Amino acid sequence: MGFGATCKVSGEVVFNTGMVGYTESITDPSYWGQVLVQTYPLIGNYGVSSSDFQSDGPKITGYAVTQLCSEPSHHSSGKSLDAWLSENGIPGIQGLDTRALTKRLREKGTMLGILQVSEDGIDLETLREEARGVKDPNRRDLTSEVTCKSVKEFGRGKLRVALIDCGVKRSITDSLVSLGLQVTAFPVDTPFDRIMEYGPGGLVISNGPGDPKRCGAVKAARAALEHGLPTMGVCMGNQILGLAAGADTYKLRFGHRSQNQPCIEKGTERCYITSQNHGFAVDIKSLPDGWREWFVNVNDRSNEGIRHEKRPFMSVQFHPEASPGPVDTRFLFERFLKVVKNEGGSKT
Repeated sequence: MGFGATCKVSGEVVFNTGMVGYTESITDPSYWGQVLVQTYPLIGNYGVSSSDFQSDGPKITGYAVTQLCSEPSHHSSGKSLDAWLSENGIPGIQGLDTRALTKRLREKGTMLGILQVSEDGIDLETLREEARGVKDPNRRDLTSEVTCKSVKEFGRGKLRVALIDCGVKRSITDSLVSLGLQVTAFPVDTPFDRIMEYGPGGLVISNGPGDPKRCGAVKAARAALEHGLPTMGVCMGNQILGLAAGADTYKLRFGHRSQNQPCIEKGTERCYITSQNHGFAVDIKSLPDGWREWFVNVNDRSNEGIRHEKRPFMSVQFHPEASPGPVDTRFLFERFLKVVKNEGGSKT
């Protein structure tokens, strides 16, 4: 049974195994071009609150759940999930065995698909034929479609850091501002020389959707490394930093999308539970001399972070800011701030 908007969409079908945080996921720009499948059986029970938004609105292409709650109950709820998606032109479907679908995606790998909500009935044979011709959104530079269109300022701290917006979550800028930083966000394809006109003491490369090899931020990230500017990557930022350093990236079979991904810090026995949303990863075997793996995923041993052995460059594949999820690794933003200060920083 359909809900949300009455329309037909296509995209990459992916799944999220989180129990909560559906509003944050739906508004996460990293889901741009994707039909999101939730494995948790009941979605929408606490409604929708704008305080949970990670961008200006829904970024998913379509939504699939087992059961939609039509009567949410929470003091902060402004409207139902059904009404919110309808207002924003996002179709949804309920009544699916989303865990069975997730098993299929795990076995076969991420697939392309069509989701249609119609009041006039649906011709399944025609829809199946259309599905065979769906274009892979990862062949586009998706980051250019979700980045800010002009330079933006956040916070009024004494130290300034630049942020390349590949599709940044609001909670990342909030986390940096909470540390007393002034954050200057730039469109994803901004040249490094233009970024440096603002005199930042460090650079953050954000999360974002799609294939990192198509992202316009790689060139500026490479220039930042050559310049020696303290740099931190988050999620796609990890992949961008890896490419800038000379490493390779590859597409994961079905990606990591949940709030319970265990990661071990290399060289220690410390395991952190992390929030993740990505479909690509750094090929650690291609990492050049001077760089080393920082974190590794316990489940599939894929890379979860890299850093330079001597220079102030670091990145993580997970989300230290969570939103939703555990805040085990929020201290990494503080560690980056310390690096910026040690390197001299830049006053606003």
